[in-house]
Amino acid sequence: MVSIYGMDGSVAISHGAIEMGQGVNTKAAQVAAHILGVELESITVKPTISVVSPNNASTGGSLGSEAICYAVKVCCEELNKRLQPIKDKLGSSASWIEVCNAAYQQNINLNYTHMFTSRDDVKAYAIYGVAVTEVEIDVLTGQYHTRRVDILEDAGISISPEIDIGQVEGAFVMGLGYFTCEETVYKKETGQLLTNRTWNYKPPGAKDIPIDFRITLRKNAPNPTGVLRSKATGEPPFCLSCSVVLALRNAIESARKDSGKQDEVWFDFHPPSTGERIWLGCLTKKEMFKL
Repeated sequence: MVSIYGMDGSVAISHGAIEMGQGVNTKAAQVAAHILGVELESITVKPTISVVSPNNASTGGSLGSEAICYAVKVCCEELNKRLQPIKDKLGSSASWIEVCNAAYQQNINLNYTHMFTSRDDVKAYAIYGVAVTEVEIDVLTGQYHTRRVDILEDAGISISPEIDIGQVEGAFVMGLGYFTCEETVYKKETGQLLTNRTWNYKPPGAKDIPIDFRITLRKNAPNPTGVLRSKATGEPPFCLSCSVVLALRNAIESARKDSGKQDEVWFDFHPPSTGERIWLGCLTKKEMFKL
């Protein structure tokens, strides 16, 4: 729901998505500012209230931001239609506040709602991305550094590039933890979860973020079936973090050759790629080290 207040021209948005750090509120405000042609500072996003926005789907699957931005776009386009006769009458020199004041005086309804559904003009599309990852492993301990990651992500014509870059970074690091350090261990006899706290279950931390982390959004790549030619970025980059496991495998393969496994075609190494698995996979022998 989008409301324009006739006295000061401020705009309020209420929607049914949950802001969880993915920037849906910022994107909604940016779309409204773009369509209405007003300053971003004049727009506020109100807390989610089911009385105002009932019957919502869950916020997930990278759909929340797109659904909300589309609905805001529809609302603002309808409000523009209602304001157009006022703009035509006052002329191009009239300010936004003057237009809103005149609409208020003429009892024009400056509130509109739209519910995004499968009937709306947004079709399925593919999201592309590529990642190059460089790692360095310690064959004595199994510890490793992700030295550099370069990602090229297809975000269409991004609605908010800084948010989308942050989403790519966050998704990649989340996947990095999933593929490397987050291991669940159960007691064989009872099925008891042994990795039940942060002492023994390790989500990624600040030191796990790639040392040199470079994100580039694909240029001049409009998405004809998305919202304002954009594409979702919330979850797809998660898939690119498998490149960390493949890089670790290549590093371990090099270490195994140094240990004497020159003609090896295949070795078993599967995620999560914990320090223990890396150390065991390297086949490091004490005979290989001399003072």
